[in-house]
Amino acid sequence: MNGIKLNRTVDVAIIGAGTAGLAAMSQVRRATDNFVLINGGELGTTCARVGCMPSKAIIQVAEDFHRRHIFDRLGIDGDDYLTLDRREAMEHTRDLRDIFVDRVLAGTTDNLDDKFIDGYARYIEPDVLEVAGQRIRAANSVIATGSSPIIPKAWQVFADRVLTTDNLFEQDDLPESVAVAGLGVIGVELGQALSRMGVAVTGVDMLETIGGITDPVVNQTAVGLLGKEFPLWLGHEIEVRDDEGKLAVTSGEQCVHVDKILACLGRRPNLERLGLRGIGINTDARGMPQYNPHTMQIHDMPIFIAGDVNAERQILHEAADEGRIAGSNAVAAEVVCYRRRIPLAITFTDPNIAHVGLPFSELEQEQVVIGEIRFGPVGRALLMGKNKGVLRVYGNRQHGRLLGASMIAPNGEHLAHLLAWSMQQDQSVFDLLKMPFYHPAIEEGLQAALRDLRKQVVGQSEDVLELARLNGSPRTPV
Repeated sequence: MNGIKLNRTVDVAIIGAGTAGLAAMSQVRRATDNFVLINGGELGTTCARVGCMPSKAIIQVAEDFHRRHIFDRLGIDGDDYLTLDRREAMEHTRDLRDIFVDRVLAGTTDNLDDKFIDGYARYIEPDVLEVAGQRIRAANSVIATGSSPIIPKAWQVFADRVLTTDNLFEQDDLPESVAVAGLGVIGVELGQALSRMGVAVTGVDMLETIGGITDPVVNQTAVGLLGKEFPLWLGHEIEVRDDEGKLAVTSGEQCVHVDKILACLGRRPNLERLGLRGIGINTDARGMPQYNPHTMQIHDMPIFIAGDVNAERQILHEAADEGRIAGSNAVAAEVVCYRRRIPLAITFTDPNIAHVGLPFSELEQEQVVIGEIRFGPVGRALLMGKNKGVLRVYGNRQHGRLLGASMIAPNGEHLAHLLAWSMQQDQSVFDLLKMPFYHPAIEEGLQAALRDLRKQVVGQSEDVLELARLNGSPRTPV
């Protein structure tokens, strides 16, 4: 640091005011008031501004409008006269988005005064940052700079017709036709929503799977269900070219001409500006440094990394957890390892796609049994007009401990939470079947899958009594 003139010295510098950065700040300020929060670009978190919340607003509009297709069987007349004003729907989405962003800002960055610095930071030394004309020495720092949508360089020539989540919700109106390139979580969510709002949607992906599903049975069901709403072209390279004012999108032998393309090809960590290699941090082919996911520390340096920027679990609750871990360790006398929560991922398609615990691709198949239920005959699902999908629950063959689950299911978001809570407590299929299941409820589908799993556990039979025994005399009231 010889020769470096410092403008300021702090205990902790937090780079990025998104979910992870704000969570880190919440921990840091418990221990010290001598910190700075640095942010380049717009405030408001990815979730509130361009992610979870505006996407769920548009999904809700689409689902409500789509519901009209079953009105006739319910005896409700007039569905033919219902229309959707897409311009008003987009304005409604932005209105809700602004509410969520304002709430984030009001509770976090509005009253930081000189603790907040607007600008992009760069490391000069492992403990020295340069930002907005200042050089700041920080005993520890937290990198929480988030991520950005990936757009192939070849598409830059028609960039004005490429949509991402960064600009989709700013559109006054929606295009008449769109190709959704990439059918991961974001692609299938928005593809279905846009289709239900009257946009001619074609989904394309190089993979044979959608929504991050690795279970072949769940994937086949998901492709079948969503493929009935809009075409899904899977398993081929995606080629895009300009063709007389339209975009020609080719996948294998199939081609469609669309007004715009929605790029859902993943997100790139925002690390380029930080100058990590210049301070001796080696990075992999993706530009990512090695770090400990239980401490969030990069090597043994006074630098921690959290949230979408590490490209591991790009989900809000995981980003918040990582921010808290990083922030706590940034002010701790000794770095502490924390246990991570059971993986939980939900895709808000209709039906919901969800994954809990170990994915199918990581299971030791010879040690696993699988309980399965199709939702066709589930009473509550039938009453709702949503009796489609499948739930698969994975358990240990020897003792029935729950390992994971994958599903495309009505109200799958709630079933996934129940399973995640149970797995977090290392419960078995026998523990869950002692819990109450109300009739008629979607949870009865989970009960059926658990019963199917239980009878496959070594030494168990299908007629095991699910009630826990009560100690005491036979006269003890139940």
